[in-house]
Amino acid sequence: MTAHTTHSGIQVTDSNDFLQRFLLERAQVRGVLVRLEQSWRQVRERANYPASVRAPLAKTLAASALLTGNIKFEGSLSIQLKSRGPLTLLFAECSHDGRVRGLARWQDEPPADFRLTDGLEPLLAVTIENATSGQRYQGLVPVEDADLAVLFERYFERSEQLPTRIVLAADDTRCAGLMLQQLPAESGDEVDADAWNRVGILLRTLTPDELLTLSAEQLLLRLFHEESVRMYPSRPLSFGCRCSRERVAGMLHSLGRAEAAGAVREDGAAEITCEFCNTRYRFDIIDLEHLFRSGYGAPEVPTAH
Repeated sequence: MTAHTTHSGIQVTDSNDFLQRFLLERAQVRGVLVRLEQSWRQVRERANYPASVRAPLAKTLAASALLTGNIKFEGSLSIQLKSRGPLTLLFAECSHDGRVRGLARWQDEPPADFRLTDGLEPLLAVTIENATSGQRYQGLVPVEDADLAVLFERYFERSEQLPTRIVLAADDTRCAGLMLQQLPAESGDEVDADAWNRVGILLRTLTPDELLTLSAEQLLLRLFHEESVRMYPSRPLSFGCRCSRERVAGMLHSLGRAEAAGAVREDGAAEITCEFCNTRYRFDIIDLEHLFRSGYGAPEVPTAH
């Protein structure tokens, strides 16, 4: 991975998977731009997702990275949408170091025209886990609109009372998102009353193809060149999973001895496959006995990909 300097003097990576923060100085609006290509490919290749499921999963994956753009923390941010409908689960997560992962579950094959509001009791949850403090914050948003971008805007309105505009786009090759947030006026500052409305109008001229294909600099200058765009150093994003043999051992221990033993197959071992990365963890009878006697996890042995 290499980096280059834009004519505005900012170092950006040449990765097709990146998070770009920026400021519209004239309008006093901050923003985040995210694009995923390789990592989206790795997520969608983990399962045989129907076409109608791929689009909302891709947008949720992009949004998970987008929402970390203005948060300073060590940990992860996850998005989860559950429903008793055609699409039963959407899940995406981005860590502070830019690792993303995601998955979806569905019943039968959702039709091409299905909506997120189809089904019973759909609910969107945004969860922030701070690894340093151990604290966990969760915001819940009723799924009252089929547009994911609108749901994330409502999340910010309800949780932070922060005016926010979000655009998401996806195809089978890439997914991307752009978020604008109005900064609170500092005491004594001259307020541009039309700024938020003005940048909103400019944002509505953005096409999905532009969001998915233009470089960060081209896109931002095309949209907001009169708003004095300041771009900050971008950071790369990549597919990454937090699974480990220790975490799987902890899950088996939490199930209890009887249920863990029930997972043992005819060959004398239990095999757990991570849904995110397809890594397989094998625990034989001796591993399980050690696990429940010690309570500290199973011995380290190679895992399979």
